[in-house]
Amino acid sequence: MIKFFLDFENEIAQIEGRINELRHMSTGKSVSILKEITDLEFKANKILKEKYSNLTPWQRVQVARHPDRPHSADYINNLFDDFIPLSGDRKFGEDSAIIGGLASFDGTSVMLIAQEKGSDTESRLIRNFGMAKPEGYRKSIRLMKLADKFNIPIITLIDTAGAYPGIGAEQRGQSEAIASSIKTCLNVKVPLISIIIGEGGSGGAVALATADKVLMLENSIYSVISPEGCASILWKVEGYDEAAANNLKITSEDLKRLKVIDQVIKEPLGGAHRNPSEIFTTLKKELTIVIKDLNKKSKTLLSKERKLKYLKFGSNFTL
Repeated sequence: MIKFFLDFENEIAQIEGRINELRHMSTGKSVSILKEITDLEFKANKILKEKYSNLTPWQRVQVARHPDRPHSADYINNLFDDFIPLSGDRKFGEDSAIIGGLASFDGTSVMLIAQEKGSDTESRLIRNFGMAKPEGYRKSIRLMKLADKFNIPIITLIDTAGAYPGIGAEQRGQSEAIASSIKTCLNVKVPLISIIIGEGGSGGAVALATADKVLMLENSIYSVISPEGCASILWKVEGYDEAAANNLKITSEDLKRLKVIDQVIKEPLGGAHRNPSEIFTTLKKELTIVIKDLNKKSKTLLSKERKLKYLKFGSNFTL
């Protein structure tokens, strides 16, 4: 049952509220009540389909940030087996915004590197809302190099508003850590697959998403800056967040057309948060195909094609 409804889902919220009332009205489940529930469910589903078939970019931002949307930890628990966490950057400390470690996917060993926002107040504070510090990116670099050494495919799960912009992070070399992480992504000779499951914000996301294949969930977003950040720079007053979102080309459809990403993963009707098990099944199926295809290529070819892919960025964009 959905506990949180977005602004544009008010009509659906009212109908589902009425459905819940009817379900508690009679333990006898009279025919008339059952019929009304069925009719309301049909109506709610119809409205849901209409709403989600034509979402605006700003509405997709809201869906991508939905508090019930599955996070990296959920995907790790449902898509992978025998996860063994590996911690620390061997230079400064551990960054809980990034989960990393070895796991098994469909019988194949993989290196997982995931940005985790947290699911409640306590875990969000521990995870720093998914905003990694330099030690997080240096941990990622260490794990990518380890995977490269032992010929293990790398899978990254992207879900961050951006890298942490605090003073301490800047003092410890945030920009250098991000640049080095991008460089490592380009240089490893094993398959590298990135999946944008929620927000893909700025260099904080690119640091782990410079991959052979970038998959993106249908209602996720991927942008050089958040709509709020863009609005504050361009308009310098409040109230333009939606306008910024509508012009940033941040949706999966736009990014697929611009060839920034390689594949859009269809979400359940109403978003991944409405049927997590379905998105887990869909993603596992698509990920299996991608890994199989990339494993057919030689190390030299993988590295060469990856570098050429990103060197071409910006040369053929048509907005």
